[in-house]
Amino acid sequence: MAIYKEQGFAERRQAAMDARKALLEKAKAQMPSADDPAVQARRAERKAAAEARAQRQAEREREKREKAEREARERAEREAAAEAAAKAEAEAKENAEKDMISRLLADEAERKAKRDARYAARKARKR
Repeated sequence: MAIYKEQGFAERRQAAMDARKALLEKAKAQMPSADDPAVQARRAERKAAAEARAQRQAEREREKREKAEREARERAEREAAAEAAAKAEAEAKENAEKDMISRLLADEAERKAKRDARYAARKARKR
């Protein structure tokens, strides 16, 4: 008849380590190797997806850059148009002022000519 002997700490620890090793070996046996065609196919799919993602990102960045350049050109054109309109408005205002001044000078010259004519007529009557 065998006598039951209770295991000590070291024996329990060793049994746990052995169980872990057995589980690890079992898991390794179920895992496919790097040479497996399915693993290589998944790796190729991931690589293709990464390349496509990088290409889409590059396309988005290119479109973003083009949009920024287009907006900068449009903004510059609007600023140039606004500047040209302001310049044209300033010229029109200046021309209006010149016309007004020339009319005032012409009116003043006409009044002076009438006054001189009256003065000359008065002098002629006195002589």
